[in-house]
Order: sequence, then C-alpha cells, then structure tokens
Amino acid sequence: MTERTGTTTVPETREPEHEAPRIVTRTGPGKFLADTRAVFTREILLTVRDPFTLIFSLLQPLIFLGLFGPLLTGTFGGGFGDAGLSTGETLQWFVPGVIVMISLFGTSMTGANLLYEVMTGSYERVLATPLDRSAILVGRALKEFAPLLVQGLIIAALCVPFGFRFHVGPALAGLVLLGIFGIGVGAFSYALALAAKNREWLFWGVQQSLLFPLLILSGMMLPLEAGPGWMQVAAKFNPLTYMVDAERVLFAGRFDDPVVLWGVVAAAATCAVGLVVGIRTTRRFV
Repeated sequence: MTERTGTTTVPETREPEHEAPRIVTRTGPGKFLADTRAVFTREILLTVRDPFTLIFSLLQPLIFLGLFGPLLTGTFGGGFGDAGLSTGETLQWFVPGVIVMISLFGTSMTGANLLYEVMTGSYERVLATPLDRSAILVGRALKEFAPLLVQGLIIAALCVPFGFRFHVGPALAGLVLLGIFGIGVGAFSYALALAAKNREWLFWGVQQSLLFPLLILSGMMLPLEAGPGWMQVAAKFNPLTYMVDAERVLFAGRFDDPVVLWGVVAAAATCAVGLVVGIRTTRRFV
C-alpha cells in the first residue's frame, strides 16, 4: 500500500509594519509662538534657579522710593502749588516712574547676556537650531521683563500702606503695555551687542550714554514742567515720555485718557522698529 503524505501550506504571517514617526513642522505664527516659548523657558530657568539675583535687584528701586520719595514730597509741597501733595499723592506720581525705570534697566541690558554667550560660544549653538530669529529676540526680552513684572507688583504692594492706590485692572494693562515696549528696547540692546561683538566697553558706553538722557527727558524722576523750554521740546521726541505718562494714568485707574493712546502708539512703534533693527542686525553679523 502506498501512503500519501500531504503537505499543508501555511500562509506567511507578516509582522505589522511600524510607520515612521511624523515630523510636524510648524510655520507662521504657530512656529513663532512655540520658538518664543522655548527661548523664554530656557532663559527664565536660569533666573528661577538663582532667585537671590531677583531679590537683590529689588534694593535699587526700594532705595529710590525710600530716599528720593521724601525729597519729592517736600519739593511738590514747597514749589508746585500752595496746598502741596501728600505722601500718597507723591507715590501715585512716582511709583509708576520707578516701575518704568527698573523695566528699562532690565530690558536694555539684554545685550549684556548675549555678549557673554558670544564669548563662551553658547550663542553659536543657539543659532544652529531652527529657531526663528525674531523669536530669539522676543523670548530674551520677555525673560528680562518677567522678573521685573514681579518686582513692579511687589513695589506697588509695599507702597499701598503709605497711601498708594493700586487699581488692579488698569495697572495690569499698564504692565502689559510696558512689556510690549520692553520687547522693542530688548531688541535694540540685542542689536547693539551684536554690533559691539567682543567689545564690551563699546556696548556699555553706548547703553549708558543713551539710557540716562532718556530717563531724565521722560520726566520719570522730576516733573519736566519745571525744566527749561528746550528740555520740554526734547521730551516730546522721547518715546519714553509717553510711556511714563500712560503708566501714571493707568496706575491711577483711568483708561479714558488720550495719554493712554499715545502710550500704546509709543509702545507699538518701539516694539516694531526694535524687532526690525534686531532681526536685520542678526542676519548681518551672524
């Protein structure tokens, strides 16, 4: 008897193929916001890990309030009206100027950190990433402004027991407006650092030479009404003047004042021009 052996064909089983991960590339506003957040997070972590720097930087504005504020009260009372101003009214005029001052100090020194990164070579590694150049500028400026925002709120809160009236909504709007202005100032500082390259003396010389005249001509520390005519005319060409006036009106709790609109125009113009100059300088020197 002949036996037949049958063979059973088993169908081949293929393992499921794994799809390659998709790389999502953002473009337009989405990429800009994501890159700005990445730069801001990278920069702000350095401040969070060293909070003593933030605490120590509060000393300067507190010294201005503690020593310069009483002098202003005496000056206002003796030379600017028969009735004079109380301590609370003086603080209402002076505190917004101090907040603008510390914000300007912080954002105008954005380029100093860039100079250090250029010298150490870490800035080249940042440029090797596909980050948007404008996002680098905005992220760095926001990093400088964020601690100053906290400082401004602390200073305002400390002045409340002495008669300072803190209106939350208008004050927050004023701080946001100041942040827009600070982005432009930070971009200008960024461009100055790139132009100076490894010459730190050039950066600090230009920064200091421009900073203090802008502060004085803005009426931040003393009212310009008591100054000579040429100083009052020069102040009209200073965008910081409109920012200081707008912050004083907003911290006083008023939105419906033309001064606020001029502050918005000054902040938007400074931000736009600063970003244009900063981006062009980055492409030229990098």
